[in-house]
Amino acid sequence: MPTWGVATMLLALLLPLALASLAFALILLRAAVERRAAPRWEALTLGAVTNFFDTLGIGSFAPTTAWFKFRKLVPDRLIPQTMLVGHSLPTMAQAMIFLVLLGVLIDPVLLVGCMIALLMGGLLGAPLVARTKVWVIQLIVGSALLIAAALYAMTNLHLMPGGGTASSLPYGLTAVAIAANFVFGILLNFGVGHYAPSLIMFSLMGLDPRLCFPIMAGGGALTVAGAGVRHISMGQIDLRIAVAIALGGVPAVLVAAFLVKSMPLELLRWLVILVVLYAAGVMLKSAFTDQREIASTAAAAAIPD
Repeated sequence: MPTWGVATMLLALLLPLALASLAFALILLRAAVERRAAPRWEALTLGAVTNFFDTLGIGSFAPTTAWFKFRKLVPDRLIPQTMLVGHSLPTMAQAMIFLVLLGVLIDPVLLVGCMIALLMGGLLGAPLVARTKVWVIQLIVGSALLIAAALYAMTNLHLMPGGGTASSLPYGLTAVAIAANFVFGILLNFGVGHYAPSLIMFSLMGLDPRLCFPIMAGGGALTVAGAGVRHISMGQIDLRIAVAIALGGVPAVLVAAFLVKSMPLELLRWLVILVVLYAAGVMLKSAFTDQREIASTAAAAAIPD
């Protein structure tokens, strides 16, 4: 694609993304004012720390979930929605940064296709998580935390796929990537981050790992904006926590992207692994306990007097 064509495509992505960010911020602010949801300082610090390291490649969903569970900040049934809404504005900031820095290097069909697919999956998944039983959410989130811990360990042990140098994929692999992003969008609503599986998938397909970030962040921004608005309107989130994470997260993204840029993260990943494994164990224990209690209650109700 000619340079002017790529620039036009990026402008066509950045302008709606900027407008969506502004609209989402206003919707979140209005909801917080209407419900008198004052931000909590602990969550503001959590948002700053997790989004700072998310911009540098650690990821934010698993550490946030682990801290929620460790500190009992949010009821289990509200963890995915609260986390998704809270990380929305920082993710939008990341998306605009990565699109400006690396977006011109990617095949536009792959970039736009994956972004739209992730958004469609996110919109479909928003009402699903609201109707899902608590123990199922606990089981999904706990399993996702175990997978995240394994992926962090693989990264530190240099076992992750190295990727290639391609900036585009064959049509067949492009279709597979778009379909996979639709599934990732659904899972985002259950607190399952899409960065790690996307990075593995694209690396195995031969894409330059650097070019995964505009795809992941751009799609994530659209998805959290669309799904986040639905979660806010449904009201099944802790707005005090979500607003605080957003307020702490956006400045942290800017600091990480423009001032720090890179830093050694291996020791931090090992510490994150310990916290994530603890949270996964607690979450899965809660899931199995709740499921057994539901089964026992159902069995007792079925016994005639």
